[in-house]
Amino acid sequence: MYDNNYPNNYPNRYTDNPAAQQGGSQQAGSQQNPEAGQPGIGYRSYQSAGQSAGSYQYGGAYAGGYAQPEQKKEKKVKQHSGYFKKVLAAVSLGLFFGLFAGLGLYIVESASGMLDRDKTAVLEEQASPVAEVGSAETAQVQKNGAMIKQAETATAVVTDVTDVVKNVMPSIVAVNNHYTETMSFYGQSMSSEADASGSGIIVGKNDTELLIVTNHHVVADTDKLTVQFNEGSEAEAFIKGQDSKMDLAVIAVPLTELSSATLNSIEVATLGDSDELTVGEPAIAIGNSLGYGQSVTTGVISALDRSISLSSGSGYGYVGDEVEGTFIQTDAAINPGNSGGALLNIKGEVIGINSNKIGGSAVEGMGYAIPISSASPIIADLMLRETKSKVAEEERGYLGISGISVTSEVSQAYGMPEGVYVAQVFENTAASAAGLRQGDIITKFGGDRISSMEELQKELEFYAKGDTVEVEIMTMTMNGYEEATLHLTLGNKVSN
Repeated sequence: MYDNNYPNNYPNRYTDNPAAQQGGSQQAGSQQNPEAGQPGIGYRSYQSAGQSAGSYQYGGAYAGGYAQPEQKKEKKVKQHSGYFKKVLAAVSLGLFFGLFAGLGLYIVESASGMLDRDKTAVLEEQASPVAEVGSAETAQVQKNGAMIKQAETATAVVTDVTDVVKNVMPSIVAVNNHYTETMSFYGQSMSSEADASGSGIIVGKNDTELLIVTNHHVVADTDKLTVQFNEGSEAEAFIKGQDSKMDLAVIAVPLTELSSATLNSIEVATLGDSDELTVGEPAIAIGNSLGYGQSVTTGVISALDRSISLSSGSGYGYVGDEVEGTFIQTDAAINPGNSGGALLNIKGEVIGINSNKIGGSAVEGMGYAIPISSASPIIADLMLRETKSKVAEEERGYLGISGISVTSEVSQAYGMPEGVYVAQVFENTAASAAGLRQGDIITKFGGDRISSMEELQKELEFYAKGDTVEVEIMTMTMNGYEEATLHLTLGNKVSN
């Protein structure tokens, strides 16, 4: 037995190895001995470990010995490293738990309104973007070498229009039209009474009448018109003038039909300037929506100068004469019953006359109004007309012609003026006595524009036998159509 407890009969390959004898303990067990030309056998790893550690040598030629103590040290280091990893993982989990717990509490407080918003606002004001450039409304932030324009704040402002509505509402009225509806079934005509609702705007007052503007289609075919004022009273109204092309009409209420309380409660609307409108500015619509009474909707001016064809075949749900001009588009809700009501600016000035017929059921989320700057000259002319009321059928006047409607399509195709083409003049009638001839085209009757035979017949309902009417015609000459004015005294159909 040696001092290192190896058995005596253990083969000592170091002493038997010439390389070991030549190199002593320093060369024994090396990976390769160049001088001996023979690699160490069996103990390379142990000797290498012994040389690197240096302190584990077991006497004499066993410079390398076994590296078991070194392996135990590495295991200890690994055990210490695993312990620190566990501690680090526990700390990390604690931090994550605390972070998510705090975030949960913050969300709960925000949802319940318990968060101190004033403090948050102060902190947000103190925070400033990097490389801020520009005005107080916007900032430019340097990101990745590019200047990005950002909004510093985002706010939603709800406009309070209570004062505007309070001042304007006394000038808005509800218009109720009682009329006779005629329907045809398999060649049989059937008539029934019906009611329709609309709106109106008080635009003037003379010595005897209160004047209200509305849409032509609101009062067309009327048997009786009733106006309801904001304070609840009602009065009968009469047609003063109509313009079907612009879908405008002026109706009048005799002042004698109004109480002093009503007269004290109403106001004349202030007309604005629709030519000064800009897209995006606030808009307010007031009218008798759905016939339930006055209501208010708000929005903005969505577009200006919208040109929409409103002939009966346009597909917009409109049945009637073609309406001329351009319109204001708004997203303020305009529903049935709003027609004839006011579209206002934020000052409370009338900038348009709403019309539910424009657009009809083909659109959603958009409404249209007749610009007040275009309507004002026509309204002023209609206000000067003589107020008319329907005459009993047996007392109505008789013109004495048969006519054909000259629509806009016919006018464009044949170069004829729009109106009623006189196909025949009957003898001993008002027409023949006034000099009306076959081929003439009636364009105005009693000051109102005429675009169809149906309109002419409706106008005659307001005239009695013996009334003198001014008629404007276009008559054919060698130089083409020329305008002429005739004055004729209506006869009676029964006596002729």
